Amino acid sequence: MAREAATVASLALPVEAPAAQAGGWRRAWRVGRKRPAAAIGAVIVLLYVAVAAGAPWVAASDPTRTDWGQIRKAPSRAHPFGTDDLGRDGFSRVVWGARISMQAGVFSIVLAIVIGVPTGLVAGYYRGALDQLVMRLTDAWLAFPFLILAIGLVTILGPSLTNATLAIGLGATPTYIRLTRGLVLSTSAEDYVHGARALGAGDVRVMGRHILPNIVSAIVVQATVAIPTAIIAEAVLSFLGLGVQPPAPSWGTMLNTAQQFLEQAPWMAYWPGLAIFVLALSFNLAGDGLRDVLDPRDS
Repeated sequence: MAREAATVASLALPVEAPAAQAGGWRRAWRVGRKRPAAAIGAVIVLLYVAVAAGAPWVAASDPTRTDWGQIRKAPSRAHPFGTDDLGRDGFSRVVWGARISMQAGVFSIVLAIVIGVPTGLVAGYYRGALDQLVMRLTDAWLAFPFLILAIGLVTILGPSLTNATLAIGLGATPTYIRLTRGLVLSTSAEDYVHGARALGAGDVRVMGRHILPNIVSAIVVQATVAIPTAIIAEAVLSFLGLGVQPPAPSWGTMLNTAQQFLEQAPWMAYWPGLAIFVLALSFNLAGDGLRDVLDPRDS
């Protein structure tokens, strides 16, 4: 009996994520050498984070200060990214726009995770009528296109950065419900989960100690891939006038203004558009690399 109890106890131990083990950093180094594009993407993302966090020091000029003598000036030493239709410094506005876009992208996905993961965890673990109810509601939720749903929610709530972030987060929530539920269904069939139940572990302990830690890596990878989508969604909402309101700097509002001056001052559209493109691409490259780092099948 003692031997059988020891065997069951060993099965009840959750499988540790490779990145959390002692060789996690070595695995990350190997993946970085094998896939330099992923490493470059991660470095660029970290650079964006540093620029957004240090915006008051990186951009010396006030992004909302107008200068009627510098209207639509081409890029120069004084204004590396040129100026806009109100004489505001383009570089400062792009830098401060990074802070707003990163805030909207990260916070909206965090909101989706906070709502979606517990819901999917409970539905997948208990199954039955509760699972059916949650999944039917999720299917109905997914029937609305993500961006259309976000636009509709912001229209109801009112245009602002907070409401745009809330709308984007709610629009992304069904993805995490479905993802978590699927992961829970597969993980619940593992031997260590059955072992934990055999030892008398309660539902809360099984979910929190043996299931959730083993699906976190997939959720993190999904979040890394979803953040650029959220950033683009914020830019679209701001472009439509439903997100950040002028004169606050946002890449979307900058593009909205720039479309009126594409022939006279094309640089007004170059820099915010390039910032969105590079950040979204870098997040996707970094997400692919992170998936390889956290994939237990990658020996």
